[in-house]
Amino acid sequence: MDSTRLCCDSALTRSTRSTRLGRLDRVLIVRYIVIGGFSTPGGGCIYVFIGDDILGSFFTFLTWDGFYGKCCLLYMHGKWFSLPPRSEILKSSGRWTEKFKPMRRAGEVFGRRGGNRQLKQLSWGLRGLLERLSVAVIVLLICSISLFTTFKSNSTVIRSENQIGVDDLWATAASGGWRPSSAPRSDWPPPPNESNGYLRVRCNGGLNQQRTAICNAVLAARIMNATLVLPELDANAYWHDNSGFHGIYDVEHFVKSLRYDVRIVESLPEIHTHGKTKKMKAYQLRPPRDAPVSWYMTVALEKMKEHGAIYLTPFSHRLEEEIDNPEYQRLRCRVNYHALRFKPQIMKLSNTIVSKLRSQGHFMSIHLRFEMDMLSFAGCFDIFTPAEQKILKKYRKENFAEKELVYDERRAIGKCPLTPEEVGLILRAMGFDNSTRIYLAAGDLFGGERFMKPFRALFPHLENHSTVGPADELAENTRGLLGSAVDYMVCLLSDIFLPTYDGPSNFANNVMGHRLYYGFRTTIRPDRKALAPIFINREKGHTADFEEAVRRVMFNTKFGGPHKRVRPESFYTNSWPECFCQMSPKNPADKCPPENVVEVLNSRFQSEETEEIEGKKSSNRTDS
Repeated sequence: MDSTRLCCDSALTRSTRSTRLGRLDRVLIVRYIVIGGFSTPGGGCIYVFIGDDILGSFFTFLTWDGFYGKCCLLYMHGKWFSLPPRSEILKSSGRWTEKFKPMRRAGEVFGRRGGNRQLKQLSWGLRGLLERLSVAVIVLLICSISLFTTFKSNSTVIRSENQIGVDDLWATAASGGWRPSSAPRSDWPPPPNESNGYLRVRCNGGLNQQRTAICNAVLAARIMNATLVLPELDANAYWHDNSGFHGIYDVEHFVKSLRYDVRIVESLPEIHTHGKTKKMKAYQLRPPRDAPVSWYMTVALEKMKEHGAIYLTPFSHRLEEEIDNPEYQRLRCRVNYHALRFKPQIMKLSNTIVSKLRSQGHFMSIHLRFEMDMLSFAGCFDIFTPAEQKILKKYRKENFAEKELVYDERRAIGKCPLTPEEVGLILRAMGFDNSTRIYLAAGDLFGGERFMKPFRALFPHLENHSTVGPADELAENTRGLLGSAVDYMVCLLSDIFLPTYDGPSNFANNVMGHRLYYGFRTTIRPDRKALAPIFINREKGHTADFEEAVRRVMFNTKFGGPHKRVRPESFYTNSWPECFCQMSPKNPADKCPPENVVEVLNSRFQSEETEEIEGKKSSNRTDS
């Protein structure tokens, strides 16, 4: 049997933990004989084993499953090996099928025949045990020192449950020396004077789904060396809003900010054929979902060259997110965090609301995703009345694919949005009291005041864009998608942001990514899957350790700090490390450019213009 598997299974089945290094948790007598298990402060565990044939490998293995996922050493057959973190080994543990089996009585194990021989082998193995234990003691010592050194060196960046309080959350998360930067760090020439044609796109969905589509459209235009026609925004079916790009975003700023990346025009040009003038017609294409860069460089580009213009519709999620080209990803960040700016009146109203909220101290924003469309999508109906369930099921049938969904199963795997009461209980367990000021970004909550009442009882200081700010401006500027834009800005600028359903929510994903980019602002992300059994137990009357259990889940997070992007996390939720840099990095590729994004591109653009002018002068002199 693979000795590594033994360590993994033992770590998984360990039932007790110690808070002091060196305290013996247990001594297991199993088929493969575990000599001892020791706990470490982070929940890691050191194990010493004897191999499956008693005479086989003798090794020490350290797993560290706390904050760092570090590994230590393996001593086997007289050689040292380094091992991956236990979490990496556990990813493949499903391939192993043999389980631990407790040792049977001596007569059953050795049998009537051959027993003496096996007893002699066991005796021989145990005689060498004392000699081999000396190696284990040395390894334990080395690994213990290594663990505490690592813990100390990283303690300024990673904050644990015991180190952090509610007051700390009002500040930004630790940056680890990282700062936002979407400026090009390699050769990035301005768009050529001649493009391959025109690109039109229709961005469908809500405000934030359209926002990511705009970012993808700019990148697609760059990939194909196309002139981008100002993206079309679908009239939103939910908000009944047809504001369009001009009604929501600052068009002049958008075009000017991206002039070194792509050429942008308001509309397709007019063409003259057979003595008549008419608008150029674009060839319509339906891109595959998450289409690779290669599709744009082949299929789309070929049609563009053939027809002069292409029209990609629909254009939601039509370009893959994970692209192995950091400069392409940085262009997405330049669009999302620099070029896409809401119209001045939206920015003004948002700042007015934020100033009013902040005048009385810190405030938290919550994206309370408890509207009919999300509840129907999630298939979480059982907490509603029969009449309400009928409405939700009808909406689901009309808007989503037919699928058998069981509420208890959906909730157990974290697929149901948190109720307002559950959000309130989470915040109270974390230590927020009833003086906390909260801005609610939400549409029409399904079920109404019945669900809001318990939350309001816990946190009475609630605001939304309808209760703060000048009444006349609110009435004019918070209808439909404009209201969503105001909510976006207030959530972006709040001290703490808490999304209650961040999975398929484009609003929450974009706000989290934006907050990460602008200074690692604190974000609290409830782990619905980990919280589900805690709330289920509470509903069954088991309330004794409820708050402690919630705290264990909620404080096991980065709170908006830099962290590796792991699927299914979106690039628009976490653009680290591509769109971040360090002044003194270990990796030269992460070094911050000396100037900001506009200065970098402007200097290169001017340099190439100068070279072009000098080239023309030289050519003219030669011709003369």
